[in-house]
Amino acid sequence: MLLSKIEIVNYRNLQDVRLELAAKINCFVGLNGMGKTNLLDAVYLLSFTKSSLTNHDAECISHGEQLAMVKGTYLSNGSADTTTITCALRQGRKKQFRHDDKDYKRLIEHIGLIPLVLVSPADQELIAEGSEQRRRFMDSVISQYDRHYLEQLTLYQQLLRQRNAMLRRCADQPPTDSDNELFDIVEMQLAGAAQHIYNGRKLFLQQFEPYFNDIYQYISEKKETVSLKYISQLADRDISTALHSTRSRDLILGWTSQGIHKDDLEMLIGGYPLKQVGSQGQQKTFVLALKLAQATFLAERDNDNGIRQTELERPILLLDDIFDKLDAERVARIVSIVCSSRFGQIFITDTDRQHIVDIVADYAEQSKIFEVSGGEVRPLR
Repeated sequence: MLLSKIEIVNYRNLQDVRLELAAKINCFVGLNGMGKTNLLDAVYLLSFTKSSLTNHDAECISHGEQLAMVKGTYLSNGSADTTTITCALRQGRKKQFRHDDKDYKRLIEHIGLIPLVLVSPADQELIAEGSEQRRRFMDSVISQYDRHYLEQLTLYQQLLRQRNAMLRRCADQPPTDSDNELFDIVEMQLAGAAQHIYNGRKLFLQQFEPYFNDIYQYISEKKETVSLKYISQLADRDISTALHSTRSRDLILGWTSQGIHKDDLEMLIGGYPLKQVGSQGQQKTFVLALKLAQATFLAERDNDNGIRQTELERPILLLDDIFDKLDAERVARIVSIVCSSRFGQIFITDTDRQHIVDIVADYAEQSKIFEVSGGEVRPLR
């Protein structure tokens, strides 16, 4: 889908924004703190039902206001038919999310309808932080085309919290027979969900890595070799047996030591850990290639119903201040690939207006440039 119009009211520092957008490239320029990232976050919200910047909806409402609203009008399937997505946030109340004029019963039903990929400086956490960030990356991609995977992941997280609560409750005294029976039931369900998630992640990496390698080699002009390796306890053990055999130890620890919540995605350059040997430029290129590969991978995936995305339904791509610390050659190659037919609609932010003008110089007829200042947005071209 293409986002043709967006209306924003009281979303962070964006109090009244109404824009008609280009079908291909939309650029937003302005100093840091003016609202560029907030605007991209509003677009992100319409795809994922939540902010990319916070887990607390109330923090998205402008200071002193009671209500925030983001409304997007999308074109679908290459036709004039439109789809409207609206999110309303109210202080102290549950958020309202609507598809056209219909409320969702469960927000999970919306995920995957409008595929989107966000690339931002925060993506460096994929390298710098712990395994949770890398698991989240895998899960976010798979969940956009496999609804059952998302349901199993949600179930696993619920069961994991339940088992951990039981472990803490039984920590001071040996579990009773009824406690052990409940452990058996929870662990059986946990193992079933874990196996499904493990299989999904393993298959995803097998299918995804060629996309990643192709884009990385293009951006780097084949100067480095890179690879991804999926690390999981389930690769060499039966999860049901592992959960049962480690129950006594887990009672002492107070948490579950076995399972797919321990999985990791190892990132390698030249066969060595990227975090240890990669330069700043190489690390940034690696993460960019991961996220751009995510967009091309999703565009060519069959969804839950076996329907392949058309070109106009390629994921929306948000590029938030990504060109810093990259040499001119790599910037040029990134721009050439994202502006190609392999990608759909693109949103780019930058602090340097002339930089943006130069970047989209060859795509003037397909692009719009907006200036963001103090939460206000106005078209420059």
